[in-house]
Parts: sequence; C-alpha cells; structure tokens
Amino acid sequence: GLTTLGVTGAKFPGSSSGTATLVAPAAAGTPTLTLPTITGALGLATRSVQTLGSGSGTYTTPAGCKSIWVRGIGGGGGGAGSGAGATGGTAAGNTTFGTVTGGGGLGGGANNGNSFAGGTVSGTGYILAIAGGRGGGGSTQAASSYADGTMGGSGAFGGAGSGGQGSQAAGPGTTNSGGGGGGAGINPSSADVTGSGGGSGAYFEMLISSPAATYSYAVGSPGSAGAAGTAGQAGGQGGSGVILIMEYY
Repeated sequence: GLTTLGVTGAKFPGSSSGTATLVAPAAAGTPTLTLPTITGALGLATRSVQTLGSGSGTYTTPAGCKSIWVRGIGGGGGGAGSGAGATGGTAAGNTTFGTVTGGGGLGGGANNGNSFAGGTVSGTGYILAIAGGRGGGGSTQAASSYADGTMGGSGAFGGAGSGGQGSQAAGPGTTNSGGGGGGAGINPSSADVTGSGGGSGAYFEMLISSPAATYSYAVGSPGSAGAAGTAGQAGGQGGSGVILIMEYY
C-alpha cells in the first residue's frame, strides 16, 4: 500500500489552506542495510590518566597509546613573614615535561610593598601557555592596628594561600595547584609591614600525536614560607606543581 505523511506548516505555490500529503512509493520486500566487512578486532577508543604529583623521572608512554594531552603547572612561591627581621618566602621549582617548562613563582618579599611575579612558560611544543599570577605586595600599618597580609598569586588551578591577620597564620598554597603562599599579617603592637604573597606557577598544555617512548619530567616543588620576625607571623608555604597526562588509544 501507500504511506501517507501529514505535513504541517509547509508552503506550496497556490492555495496554502488544507493539509499537504506526501506519497512515497511502496517498498517491495524487506529493506536491507549492508555494512562493510571489518577485518580484525573492533573496539571503542579508550583513554587512561596518569597524575605526576611530585619528584622527577622518566614518563613511559603506554603500549598502544596514539596521543597524549599533557597539562602542567609550576610550583607556587612562598609567602613572606612579618615583623622586624622577618624573611621572605623562597621561589618555587619549575615543572618540566619533555621540551616545555612551566616556571615556578617567586617568593614574596619581607618588609616590601612590591608584588612578586608568577612563573612563565618556556620551551617548544606547547599549545597553551598561561603565566602565573602575581602575589600581593605588603603594606605599612600604623601601631595599634591589625593588618592583613596579602594573598598569594592564583594560577590556572586556583589554590592561592590567604593572607594572615594578626595572630592568624597565613594560608599555604593548595597542594598540586601551583598557587602562591599567603603573606603574614601583623599584630597591633607596633608599626610594621605586612608580608607579601608568593607568585603562582605557570601553566602549559601539550598535545602530542604519535608520542615518543619516553619523556623526562620534573614536578615543581613549593616555595618555602618566610620566617616570622619580632612580634610578627610566618608566611604561608606555596603550593606544589603537578603534571596531568591523558592517554588516548
């Protein structure tokens, strides 16, 4: 027989009233869809993930892996302490994978109003590079007043440490975020300068088709916190870096 299909809203030359009817010819027998012959095993594409959270060494590409997507961030710098004789935080380590380096952030300075830079990406073979955020600069506060330390720099994964206030310790950068450590606050005992926050690590991405058998890598270590001075507080340690590798088969 014939199959009748009702169509609503179609426009044809002439009268536009009523219902248009499309008539398709009858198909004799049972329609058959023929698929091409497949040689060998048929499977769905799969993927796996490796997380490198510390240290250094050699990454080995899994057997059968056709491409890898690599994301990495350098370590975050340490925040500075406050009080007379306080010390600044130290710079963080770089994160490297093959030919690309995500630099670690600088440590925050003690008794210093400057902001301190995050890391930068260098090398070849990356498809995305984002410099690390700067840590906040310290500020001078009069006696008899509390004052907050400044936050560390925030990177692509966030994780910045909060600034301290008075006797409250400065916050560290989150582990494996590359965030900078917070700067120390000050008590109201005397005029002083709050601690500066550390800069965050730089972030990079790589997309490698037909990857090599091995790649050297290193994960950026966190910058150390600056020590407290007289009547002051210590800064916050920076966050360590990380490398995430998505493996496609």
